Order: sequence, then C-alpha cells, then structure tokens
Amino acid sequence: MRRMLVAEGLGTCLLLIGVVGSGIMGSALADGNVAITLLANAIATGCILYAIITTLGPISGAHFNPVVTLYFWLRRETDTAVALGYIPVQIAGGIVGVWLIHLMFDLPIWQFGGTTRSGLGQWFGEAIATFGLLFVIAGGLRSKPDAVPTLVALYITGAYWFTPSTSFANPAVTIARVFSDTFAGIAPTDAPMFILMQVIGLGGALALFPWLFPKSGE
Repeated sequence: MRRMLVAEGLGTCLLLIGVVGSGIMGSALADGNVAITLLANAIATGCILYAIITTLGPISGAHFNPVVTLYFWLRRETDTAVALGYIPVQIAGGIVGVWLIHLMFDLPIWQFGGTTRSGLGQWFGEAIATFGLLFVIAGGLRSKPDAVPTLVALYITGAYWFTPSTSFANPAVTIARVFSDTFAGIAPTDAPMFILMQVIGLGGALALFPWLFPKSGE
C-alpha cells in the first residue's frame, strides 16, 4: 500500500511538472505566440503521461486523477481504503510538482493563478474532456490494456486542442494549477466549477460505460 501511495503521489507530481513546466518554457520561447505555446504544452503533457503511466501503472494502476480513482471505486474495482489513500496523495503530489517547477524556473514558489477560465463553453468542455478520458481508459482496458498509456497520452494531447478549457479533466491537476500564475494556471475562483464539471463527466461515464464496457461475464 505504501508503494502504491508513493507511486500515485510521485506520478501526479511529475504530471504537474510536465504540464506547468512546459507551459512556462513554451511561453518563454514562443515570444507571445499562444498557439506554439499550447502546442508545446500539449506535446509535453502527452509525453509525460505516457512515461508515468507505463512506468508506474504496474505499481498503482496509474490513476493520478481523483475522478479515475472514483470511477474504479464506484465500479467496485478499487478498495475503499485505496481510494481514500489515493485522492489526498494525488492532490498533494500535484501541488508539490507545481512548487518544484517554480523552483526550477526561479519563480516565486508560493503564488496563485491569475488566468481566468470561465464560461459555459469551458465548463462544458471540462465535462466532455473528463468523459472522454474515462472513455479511453475504460475502453482501452476492455479491448487492449497494454495500449492504455498510449491512448491516454494521445487523447489528452488532442483534447488540449479540441476543448476550450484545454482539457484539465482532473481535479488534482485543477487544484494544483490554482497555485501557479503561469501559462498553465487557473484563477482560484474558476477552479470549483471546473471540478464540478469533471464530476459531471464522471457521472456520464458511470451511466454508460458499465453497459458499453461490461466486466467479463456480465
């Protein structure tokens, strides 16, 4: 259990280092070109997702995301004790990742996001992004488990571009990005609605996927 918790905390930490660090680096090198910055941010995020899911998946299942943990718990595929342990360490790991990346780029470690991310389109985008993430996980586990790291990496890389919210799709990531006033940050007042819509996306997944992707024998 301790090894599993460390894997979840470390994986989420590395995920945020990839997300926020690539946003900072992309913004610095792109000289104000938001499209290039977003492209760099999306590619780096996809790469780090593939790496951490592949390496840590055999240890913890590589959730790195409270809605993923809740999905498996509500489907009775994860124990309650595991779920209760995973979610706090995912959130803590994400925040530590943000602080570490600030340290690497010589930025103030303690800060709050100033980027406004609000409006019906962005909120709906978060619900769709989360639903889609759970879709590729549930469908991948059903059809080709070895492909899940690739599926998740490709989906999130694409979802950066086809959702107006740039596909947070993860409450731990959302909370951590509150603590970064950089390209990848989010204003604290906007985070609760993002998390609510992520939970709504989870609800949609729970309504459809047990039927669409039943367990063996169902």
